[in-house]
Amino acid sequence: MKYENAIKELQKDSKLKKIIDDVGPCKIRVMRNRYEAIIDAIITQQISDAAGKAIGKRFRDIFPKYPLPNEVLSTDDSTLLSSGISKMKVQYIKNISSAIISNQINLKKISKKEDEAIINDLTQIKGIGRWTAEMFLIFGLGRLDILPLGDLGLRNGIQTLYSFSEKPSDEIIIKIAQKWRPYRTVATWYIWKGVRNFKNV
Repeated sequence: MKYENAIKELQKDSKLKKIIDDVGPCKIRVMRNRYEAIIDAIITQQISDAAGKAIGKRFRDIFPKYPLPNEVLSTDDSTLLSSGISKMKVQYIKNISSAIISNQINLKKISKKEDEAIINDLTQIKGIGRWTAEMFLIFGLGRLDILPLGDLGLRNGIQTLYSFSEKPSDEIIIKIAQKWRPYRTVATWYIWKGVRNFKNV
């Protein structure tokens, strides 16, 4: 099992162990197409997972197969908008596509860099913030130790898991997650998937 070591370590946290036992094996799907991963991260900005999947599917259905950056750039905005992607996100998608074509961003070589260096590179592109870059690190590169502090699902999950009366601060989340290193990505995934079932863990 790919995440066996991560699960073994994370089960030492009694609260996470209950979620892991309920959810079962970790099934983080890392996309082979890194361009698709960054586009998906843009599409899912500030919307629900279900809405993101639906819009992502309609975007893919526009093309015979997953498009290349130049194919996206040559597609009319109105066509892209028909998938349900907002006008602003269409521009963001074209921004990253242009950056790839100009070699400002090289998705083939980017995996050789450290997490923070990748985040810094990607956030130079208008429309890509830290959260979007972190989702790319998780679902595009399979990085195991990402803690997306700006993710509402993670923040809400930790609030529920630890019975906080209000949203925990970044400092509190970082302190809690310290014991999950170097597998904070996997811990985050379990919180996304399972914390709703554990109001009293």
